[in-house]
Amino acid sequence: MSDRGDDVSEESNGTAQASAARRAVALIVNGREHVVQVEPRTLLVDAIRDHVGLTGTHIGCDSTSCGACTVLLDDRPVKSCTLFAVQAEGSRLRTVESVGSDDGTLHPLQQAFEDEFAFQCGYCTAGMLMSSLAMYERDDPPDRGEIRRCLVGNLCRCTGYESIVDAVELAVTRRGAADQEAEAR
Repeated sequence: MSDRGDDVSEESNGTAQASAARRAVALIVNGREHVVQVEPRTLLVDAIRDHVGLTGTHIGCDSTSCGACTVLLDDRPVKSCTLFAVQAEGSRLRTVESVGSDDGTLHPLQQAFEDEFAFQCGYCTAGMLMSSLAMYERDDPPDRGEIRRCLVGNLCRCTGYESIVDAVELAVTRRGAADQEAEAR
């Protein structure tokens, strides 16, 4: 477990100091409640990875610059390296593990990422998908400019972004076509 600091010696300047008291925090992650024992300073990304065991949410920069740790908190994208786990108590969290289905069928966004070759090394993909999912699930479809603005907080060093924007636009277009087809029936 990292919690970045939990393993630091409890002795400082020769004086024993008790580590911060752990507390039980109920996190609702991907529809399941997880009660985790964390220190108040435990970041949400660490609670998700180390205590809940979902490692698809990546740790990139620890400074909100890269977006690799993006999750949905009550359907809004947030960078989980900027929140403490205790701040998410009672909220609905969704991680990249919630995208797609248990039988391996890709979510339309994942399929569009594959179709448009919108990933290379893949490190940013989870955060990109989660930021995109918030747009994809809205009632009003985003245009290309809005897709760009929504992804500005996610850093990708490999793709040049065009294929990612293309993928989100493709998924939104496909969704619109499917919705129109369903209405026509």
